[in-house]
Amino acid sequence: MATDSKVPGGPVPTEDKVLETGASMIQDFQPTKQLCAHLNAFHTYADEPGRFVETNHYCAHLTEDVRQCILYDSPGPSARLIGIEYMITPALYETLPPSERQLWHSHVYEVKSGMLVMPGPTGSSSGAVPGARQAWEAAETREMRHVVGLYGKVYHLWQTDRGDALPLGAPRLMTSFTADGQFDFDKAVADRDARFGCDWKRKKELRKGIEEPRIHPDADSAWKRRNSM
Repeated sequence: MATDSKVPGGPVPTEDKVLETGASMIQDFQPTKQLCAHLNAFHTYADEPGRFVETNHYCAHLTEDVRQCILYDSPGPSARLIGIEYMITPALYETLPPSERQLWHSHVYEVKSGMLVMPGPTGSSSGAVPGARQAWEAAETREMRHVVGLYGKVYHLWQTDRGDALPLGAPRLMTSFTADGQFDFDKAVADRDARFGCDWKRKKELRKGIEEPRIHPDADSAWKRRNSM
């Protein structure tokens, strides 16, 4: 296991590494084996809209209507676990009480703007494997047709964006961006794209055919509160 220089403490002791290696050969780790998708997007603090964190989601289906994701600050081996997100279908969202619905956000803008991506396997974005990029983009676009209508509830536990060396304080409710002009999209997303070898403008074009679902008026309440001030 790599050691993150941003986290206090020395390298993982050899004894622990040996134990972890042995455990990985014997134990099953069924919950994490269910992870089936890596998504990357940007979350913003519900009580500080505009302050954002790039987030890598590793998600699994619990049922057709419920997904759960563990969130990391990077896709690397020393990534810090910074939060959790649940995603549900509109049918389930409608069953929630109004006060609960206000804690959830939509994914329409993330999908349609090209911000939300599924980073491709090595070589797919560079065209190293003939047809791989096109096949991955087609698969990604199909997934976006499902995600666009989901509602998410997300809490971050570690404020890495302000340089915290450890997860400090209470969990923070986060939300999604819902429109242009809410943060420096071009700079933040272009920087992400350069690292992952993708292009939000191309993804936006590919997703023009994805129908925009109706967003429940109780969702995205953080932005509605800010806009009403």
